[in-house]
Amino acid sequence: MATSIAAAIATGIGMTATFCKPRLTISNTCLGPLPRGREKGIRKSTRSRLSSNFLDMAQGKNKGYLMVTCESTVSTAPTEWTQKTFSLPPFGRGCHMITQYIYQAVPEISQFEVGLANLFSFLVTCFSVMHTSASLTINENASSDVPLDMEDTLNRIVPEGNHYRHLDEGYDDMPAHVKASMMGCSLVIPVRAGRFHLGIWQGIWLNEHRNYGGPRRICITLQGTRRADGRKYA
Repeated sequence: MATSIAAAIATGIGMTATFCKPRLTISNTCLGPLPRGREKGIRKSTRSRLSSNFLDMAQGKNKGYLMVTCESTVSTAPTEWTQKTFSLPPFGRGCHMITQYIYQAVPEISQFEVGLANLFSFLVTCFSVMHTSASLTINENASSDVPLDMEDTLNRIVPEGNHYRHLDEGYDDMPAHVKASMMGCSLVIPVRAGRFHLGIWQGIWLNEHRNYGGPRRICITLQGTRRADGRKYA
């Protein structure tokens, strides 16, 4: 499967792909030419080796190598699906870190060795009417100034006022709809070893765009492979 994905990447950018055994240990993905000596050695190995993290790409006269790392490969265990909906406490208007809320509400994540998590946000009011005035995003998880600056920036981009047609639910409502469409209501996040596979400075935000939005509900769908031994990751 790894080779087919790599071939698809090469095909998508108009290049041909052949596979060979990697000569180096690599930790990330990069694209660029290799020294002539190493290039020659790798080309020879393609004749006898057909599984690799190197893509020999040729497009016209330009040649280079795309190095692809595969951090988790699962081919024997069955894929499982889990879906759960949970409520967040009411938050004030602004951007709020909710990563730990999700871990607490969905402990099933700790059982997955590798997979994907899809998060969908919606609002339930006392009338059980769905709204589109909150959003989800991934951003800074360390500095407390970043959520404040983000909220200020969104308010400058989409200010309140009586220049909107839709004013039935207050001056904060129509800007909230615009901000929710800008930021998005869903996320797809890789799962690895029982945790969201995020960058060290990344966290999941709930962006509350209303002054009094009420409780928000998150629907999370997990797709992946559980640990073979049935245990949880710490």
